[in-house]
Amino acid sequence: MEVHNELKWGLLEPIYNEALHLELLDRGIDNQREQNVSCFYKQHQMEKRYQMDLVVGDVIIELKSVNELNSAHRAQLFNYMRLTKKPIGLLINFGEPSLQSERYAFYEETNECILLDKNMEPAHSYNVII
Repeated sequence: MEVHNELKWGLLEPIYNEALHLELLDRGIDNQREQNVSCFYKQHQMEKRYQMDLVVGDVIIELKSVNELNSAHRAQLFNYMRLTKKPIGLLINFGEPSLQSERYAFYEETNECILLDKNMEPAHSYNVII
């Protein structure tokens, strides 16, 4: 919220990425920007890598600055979660006047990502499995 309050909405994603990185550091929260993730095809490690926006411990943060979050944005986050086996993913959109966010859990046993909450509201009103 602090980054959104300070910069407002509608800038490019790299601006929010760096600002959120700095805000987290200022608060004493270690994080890695633009972390590479290895990709595999069958048993072969590929040269191509995914690059995640921010990683804070076991949480992947995928940033967007778009008019509306869509299934392609969610699929990108889910792929990162599946590749890294990280249990929590946040999808944050700075592209609207009000900050938008979605929080997901990855369950390795079922290989599913499940919506926990949207815009910091409890998921019981959504009950969505993606």
